[in-house]
Amino acid sequence: MLPLLLLLLQQSPTPDDNVPAVPPPEIVITTSPASGLRYGAVEAPEQPSRASSARYRQLPRTALERARGSAGAIQVRIADLVEVRGLENNVIHGVGLVTGLSGTGDAGLPARQAIANLMLTQNIKLDAASLTANNVAMVWVEATLPSGVKPGRRVDAKVSSLYDAESLVGGTLVFAELTDPSGALVYGTAYGSVTTGAFSAQGEGATVTKNHLTVGGIPLGCKVEREVPSSLVSEQGVIYLDFQPNKASFGNAVRIAEAINGRYLGAASAFDSMSVQLKVPKDLPNDAHVPYLNSVLQMRVEPEASSRVVINERTGVIVMGEQVRIGRGAITKGSLTVTIAETPEASQPGPLSEGQTQVLPRTDLLVDEEQAQLSIINGAATLNDVVEVLNVIGVGARDMIQILQAMGQSGMLHAEVIIQ
Repeated sequence: MLPLLLLLLQQSPTPDDNVPAVPPPEIVITTSPASGLRYGAVEAPEQPSRASSARYRQLPRTALERARGSAGAIQVRIADLVEVRGLENNVIHGVGLVTGLSGTGDAGLPARQAIANLMLTQNIKLDAASLTANNVAMVWVEATLPSGVKPGRRVDAKVSSLYDAESLVGGTLVFAELTDPSGALVYGTAYGSVTTGAFSAQGEGATVTKNHLTVGGIPLGCKVEREVPSSLVSEQGVIYLDFQPNKASFGNAVRIAEAINGRYLGAASAFDSMSVQLKVPKDLPNDAHVPYLNSVLQMRVEPEASSRVVINERTGVIVMGEQVRIGRGAITKGSLTVTIAETPEASQPGPLSEGQTQVLPRTDLLVDEEQAQLSIINGAATLNDVVEVLNVIGVGARDMIQILQAMGQSGMLHAEVIIQ
């Protein structure tokens, strides 16, 4: 407003002798009582003053009560420890097309070529380059055939996207052939509506997604077309009982063989820690092989206690077997905490100063180190003693993982350490 008043004064006529002189108007600049700024002034930008912070806190441990259960020996069925060789599950697979998608299918050439090939089976010839595949997705189809399943039976099928489809929700799998790993023999056919158990809602500024959109299943969507060959008894008249993963040991093999021989004298033998051989009597008819095997699998034995320590570094889970032991030794654990806070500040130039905004780095670094002393720990002869010794150390799960690994390397931990 002030420059405008000055301009008007400059353009006013020059007074002469005949025209009385008129005094110039008085310029008054008032001040706002609330902000303290003068009207017509430009307010300077407010500079940042908030600082970032970073903290590390270790919460106290939760005291867990001992769960109810039996502290003595347990017995399990032989069927819970072994699997019968020759009666394994078999996986069949194939490639299929999921149609009926609402613009969430593949956008590449492979999907368009697959559509052209599908139309060719119906005597319709189309150019793949002229097709759009937004409503179709190429998927990988799998199904698991249980041992002994007969043709005509149905099993579940699983489908998963192969290319860049965004969602399989609402789609239908076109008839797909599922073969063995060689691709030579068709063992099943899959088709039907795909169920994902997922949904997605999207707006301009937010998206909500539940479960996985590009993996789904078809309940009972695979029809078995061919029986997978299986053999219960080998040519030598032996049934092989192979141990399940992480349950193989010489102790378990001997105990199973002794339990079987206690009922069927001389029927079982253990030649290694991975399997037990069960002899089938020569005079036993073929229709009695299954009842004979079932009577063996229903026997109960006391499994050998495990001496493994399973550690999951991602989740901090530690699981110990009953036979884990700790020798006497010394241990210390120091705590090192590093806190770094980056709080860059922006310096704004004043109005009409033709300056530039500058970003000033600001870093706060704090290192806390706990001075821990070396401590003597006694040996642990039982699992309860192991738990008590480790709890006395007083560290969290993450530190406990490092301690167990170091104890295993030093020879204090008498167990097999498995890191997942």
